[in-house]
Amino acid sequence: MGMAFLPVYGSQGPEAPGMVSLSPRLVQETGVRTAVATRHDMEPTIRIVGTLRMAEPAQSVVSPRFSGWVERVFADATGETVRKGNPLLTVYSPEVAHIEAEYQFAGGDGTSADGTLQSLRALGVPEEELARLKRERRVNDHIVLRAPADGTILEKGAVAGARFAPGTILYSLADLSRLWLIADVYEDDLPWILAGQNAVIHFVAWPGRAFAGRIDFVYPTVAEQTRTARVRIVLPDPRGVLKPGMFASAAIGGRIRRNVLTVPASAVLDDGVRETVLIARSGGHFLPRQVRTGLRAGDEVEILSGLTEGERVVTSATFLIDSESNLRAAFGRMAGDVTKTGAARE
Repeated sequence: MGMAFLPVYGSQGPEAPGMVSLSPRLVQETGVRTAVATRHDMEPTIRIVGTLRMAEPAQSVVSPRFSGWVERVFADATGETVRKGNPLLTVYSPEVAHIEAEYQFAGGDGTSADGTLQSLRALGVPEEELARLKRERRVNDHIVLRAPADGTILEKGAVAGARFAPGTILYSLADLSRLWLIADVYEDDLPWILAGQNAVIHFVAWPGRAFAGRIDFVYPTVAEQTRTARVRIVLPDPRGVLKPGMFASAAIGGRIRRNVLTVPASAVLDDGVRETVLIARSGGHFLPRQVRTGLRAGDEVEILSGLTEGERVVTSATFLIDSESNLRAAFGRMAGDVTKTGAARE
């Protein structure tokens, strides 16, 4: 058996069309609850999840532009930590040796000598080797390649006695003392997110411990499938307790909006075309009204127009009441059309 909604007659004023009345018993049975539209500051906490990554600027490789053979390996283990300038290996390159011999033949002076130095620089020969060549003017069969930056050896391709071609990556390094958390933010939370905001981060591997980070960048696109955008959070890790690939959750304090008119999010009915709330009047009367919403924070939504502070709105059983209201409004329009048609025939 359907619910016995009570009609509202025209004597109740110009707002009566679409209004629905419920008896006190039905209000109780349908679980109708209401809330008052109030003004206060909105300061949401955005919760996101993501994965820890190596910071892209902190990555480097040792990849000679010349061919040769690996002679001796100093840094010989993946995971080893090196400092900028530490010797990694020595190599022998017939290509480099040939150009150095040209420099030696030129006597180290004149245009020809300058040209050979430029050729060596173009091949990425270290400046310390060029300084040695200018000083000693002799070919060096043992070129030392050093770490370009502080970091941890992630991949090691250098093997004593192995030949390498131009572009071969002999070492991959990364400074893991500063990491990136790449996290997904839902589209409707993006207005609250700005570069420079602080984040409190928790890892499954470290329960009960909070890490501090800061939003460094908000990526410019939204994924069509998930309706999320990525944010990049910079996370210092000087003690090396975190590992790239770890899963994390983060809480971000959003921008504060002052003196905002809000209602519970459950009060707003959105059919994809318009947003509506149900105004609760005395005596069990409920009137639909179109509103325009703004930002959302948790279970609250900002009201930009359509409501005034102090008005009471329905927060539960809204769908049932709204459906009845729409039905009554449709019957009202049909009745009006019939009246107009009859008048036209007369």
